[in-house]
Amino acid sequence: SLGDDKLDVNLLMWDMRRNLYPSPLPRRRTVLQFIYHDQPPAKGNWWLVVEPTGKTDLCLTDPGFDVDLFISTDLRTMTSVWMGLTTVAASSGKFELDGRRDVAETMQKWLGLSPFAMQRKFAS
Repeated sequence: SLGDDKLDVNLLMWDMRRNLYPSPLPRRRTVLQFIYHDQPPAKGNWWLVVEPTGKTDLCLTDPGFDVDLFISTDLRTMTSVWMGLTTVAASSGKFELDGRRDVAETMQKWLGLSPFAMQRKFAS
């Protein structure tokens, strides 16, 4: 299990930005908003903007684009999925996904895993 010392929303989001796997996403700009309901307001909302080129930007303020998928969860759950300790599907009760079904259904694939995760990537 994860100790509180492993929970850092800044590190998590930058790590996810660096390792996101854009192939399963639509071939256009895709905007993902992560809402951490257990974080202070200043760190509770993050946006990943994935361009068709695969370039991914991380924003702490609303970039002004329509959001394709809102991902609402707590930091421990998102960190556990990122570290490969659980999956999006296994944690479905702890995630609220609102938006494009195709983007939500491929979340485990585009999210990928931390380079430090114990198991291999789910992408097939």
